[in-house]
Amino acid sequence: MLTDVQFIAPRLTHVIPSTEGNTRDVTAVTSHGDEVLVVRDRSEQVEVYDATTCTLQRHIRIPGLGVRYGSPYGLAVCAHYQCLYASDYTDNRIYRAELTGSNAVKEWSVASGPRGLSVNKAHNVVVACAGTNKVQEYTTHGTLVREISLQNTVTNLCHAVQLSTGDYVVSQWTSPGEVIVVGVDGQVVCRYRPSDSSPLGQMKYPTSLAVTKNDHIFVADSDNNRILSLNSSLSCAHELVLPVDGGMKGPWGLCLDESRGRLYIGEDSGQRRVLVFDGLCP
Repeated sequence: MLTDVQFIAPRLTHVIPSTEGNTRDVTAVTSHGDEVLVVRDRSEQVEVYDATTCTLQRHIRIPGLGVRYGSPYGLAVCAHYQCLYASDYTDNRIYRAELTGSNAVKEWSVASGPRGLSVNKAHNVVVACAGTNKVQEYTTHGTLVREISLQNTVTNLCHAVQLSTGDYVVSQWTSPGEVIVVGVDGQVVCRYRPSDSSPLGQMKYPTSLAVTKNDHIFVADSDNNRILSLNSSLSCAHELVLPVDGGMKGPWGLCLDESRGRLYIGEDSGQRRVLVFDGLCP
């Protein structure tokens, strides 16, 4: 059972430094094979790093992405279609870029305020739309497959990931913050919204999610500068012990490479680094 699982404290093995004098927030991180992909605020360049050395290898340019303040916020890779998705929060668009070297880019409009992205087992891209409180699912070519309108009590979506059950775990960028699991009908199945009096205290503006193959959930609790570990029923929570000199600041982008036992954490304040932790195992 995953209810009581606690993860051994991983060790910090690499730091991908900031660019342009700590002025560009890391808004999303994802990985694909031997590469780590990072996008920063107001940038149409996706940085591609070697997963072993964490050194910069190249850039993927997505024309039109991140032209204005507040975007992009989401990044996801589909290994099946060999493509990269990026969301533009301000212009309400999803961009699809080939990873095969063709440099072809496709784009389509989505509901208002797309933030976090993920790819499900059907190889579709899942979009959390903050402006309309909807979770949308699209094929790789931009055809809408499903749209889930969430209850009025669910607001300011930040990220959504489909679980093995078919339900979706969703983070809400609010304070106090909340993580919920919803069904395809938009009804809340369970929720995690701790109070000030709970052992971990309230969440404050939770952002990105990462989910293991067994539906264990990690959430970036951004204003509390920590990562929480939740079981799939959201009934048990722990704080990951992540040793960083000076601590992490504003964790936003979160990516789990389960094959390596590795967690990537991008900062949206402070030194605006990508912190790489290895040895993440139950």
